[in-house]
Amino acid sequence: QDTIFCSEDDNSLYFTYSGKSNILEVKELNYQVNMASQITWYEKLAQMKMPWKSDPHSHVPVIQNLNLKVRSGQMLAIIGSTAGGKTSLLDVITCRDYGGKVTTGQILINNKPCTPQLVKKCIAHVRQDDRLLPHLTVRETLLFVAKLRLPKFFSDSQRQKRVEDVIAELRLRQCANTRVGNEYLRGVSGGERRRVSIAVQLLWNPGILILDEPTSGLDSFTAHNLMITLSRLARGNRIVLLSLHQPRSDIFQLFDLVLLMTSGLTVYCGTARDMVQYFTELGYPCPRYSNPADFYVDLTSIDKQTAEKEMESRKRANTLANLFLENVKDFDDFLWKTTEGDNVANTLSKQRSNFNSEEAINMPHNSCDQLPGALKQFTILLRRQISNDFRDLPTLLIHGFEALLMSLLIGFLYYGHDKTRLSIRDTTALLYMIGALIPFTVILDVIAKCHSERAMLYHDLEGGMYTANPYFFAKILGELPEHCGFVIIYAVPIYWLSNLVPEVEHFLLNFLLVWLAVYSARALALWMAALLPTLQLAAFFGNIVFSAVYLSGGFVISLKNLWTVPYWFSRISFLRWNFQGMMQIQFTDTTYEMAFGNFSFQIPGKLVTQSMGLDSHPLYMSYLVLTSTIGIFLFLYYLCLRFIKQKSTQDW
Repeated sequence: QDTIFCSEDDNSLYFTYSGKSNILEVKELNYQVNMASQITWYEKLAQMKMPWKSDPHSHVPVIQNLNLKVRSGQMLAIIGSTAGGKTSLLDVITCRDYGGKVTTGQILINNKPCTPQLVKKCIAHVRQDDRLLPHLTVRETLLFVAKLRLPKFFSDSQRQKRVEDVIAELRLRQCANTRVGNEYLRGVSGGERRRVSIAVQLLWNPGILILDEPTSGLDSFTAHNLMITLSRLARGNRIVLLSLHQPRSDIFQLFDLVLLMTSGLTVYCGTARDMVQYFTELGYPCPRYSNPADFYVDLTSIDKQTAEKEMESRKRANTLANLFLENVKDFDDFLWKTTEGDNVANTLSKQRSNFNSEEAINMPHNSCDQLPGALKQFTILLRRQISNDFRDLPTLLIHGFEALLMSLLIGFLYYGHDKTRLSIRDTTALLYMIGALIPFTVILDVIAKCHSERAMLYHDLEGGMYTANPYFFAKILGELPEHCGFVIIYAVPIYWLSNLVPEVEHFLLNFLLVWLAVYSARALALWMAALLPTLQLAAFFGNIVFSAVYLSGGFVISLKNLWTVPYWFSRISFLRWNFQGMMQIQFTDTTYEMAFGNFSFQIPGKLVTQSMGLDSHPLYMSYLVLTSTIGIFLFLYYLCLRFIKQKSTQDW
């Protein structure tokens, strides 16, 4: 063991999987991907193609005749060039092979077919990109996950201890109280963030840990330390599967097993220490002072620089793959061994027997079926939502300043009419502007925020951390304080500066209408963000819907002059009902003096609402329709969360 890179004694392992030993088998796996399904429906429309039509020749084989067997205590590294089938293999094992199809073969975990339910119980999948809330600290992130993923019979002290054990195991003590951060917020380093992603999955002590490109974006020293940690986790009675491009030589020496793939073909699968000897016997010795991983990945890669080079390299890869299948056809575990008696499983089982069984963390076999209930998940998610949102002070201050600035601009525009009341025309324009100006910015802000959280939400729901029901209610209630503060900052100054009816009752009724109108826009944005796959599409269609709501609101053109289609749309326009309610509040009990030359007339305010077609319903109908509109939008948002996979832009 190289003590330069290891600050702890590797034999002092205290975080060991105490469940039954696992065996992961892949038998005669052939997997193909429908390339047409990788193109989203909106991209097909942009290319003037029908989204429902598919090319029958678009199916491409990604994995061909793959066999392997991995046991607890082993770390298997899948190496190879880009587009070799590494990530696809991990996706198939974790039942997340969307857009592809397993044509033949099967995947078994302890002789049971691999299903999504079985995967959630025993496999933890760490993807390439981090899915973490940026404003929570490392310890807080793990505590929230521990409350969601650990069985409900765990006490708070046991959850706290589990979190501290994972922090110690992954060497995160020095950054435990540092914010996780992201590309916009400074937080932990890249290597620490990757270890936090692993810690999130390690909290529930899975028997199989799968990682996709765990060293991508890390420097060589950080990558090596991370691989040492994964090696220690594997020796804790776990199966560790990971994909890499070209690991450096000291990382290569940490692997127990290596699977070398090229264009979906298996060129080598066996112990890492025997890989050089195997290829040497085939006539491809590794040059001295060269990294075996680099050399053999280059040897088996398909060179597409020219047609001749591609044909030559593809022929060599096919020959090596056929030779390997011939060499391991008599081995039951499909692993290359130098001698028949060299059993990797026996060697590793002897290593595991050296660990102290008292150091294992016990968890019942059926603990995944005893996760916290929906109410407990709701309270945890609500606290997490509020903690993350209210620590984003720059965003909160910008939104608050935006609301205050718009309120002051409009308020001072109509300021200075203490003795002379605003004209009917000015009052009408002011009332419509109050309800129609701020919702548009709310729609864009909410859509952007939802899409920033969409990737994490997708993987949390897929991983079974919680269900859509508690997340929906936690999202709605968790954002209410921010919404209330936003509306107060916007609606209060504008009302008193513009000299509207100076009575508390009128003010409160007006404020409630603004609150409902702005929340209708927020609910619409939530629906658009959950319905459409990209930020651009959600913002585009949200803008279209809001524009239709704005134009049919009864101010741009009188409701009496609307033709059939926009008139019926105005019945569900939340701006129309907000405008109608505010007009009734301001004009019903007032009279206006109209001057025509030397004559003046007293005009009842109710006559104004009648002339604009805004008196056809009583005032309470405005509140009832706005509340119903919010309920409908939120119900549609819930249906999207429930039945549409909330994939992020890069996952589609």
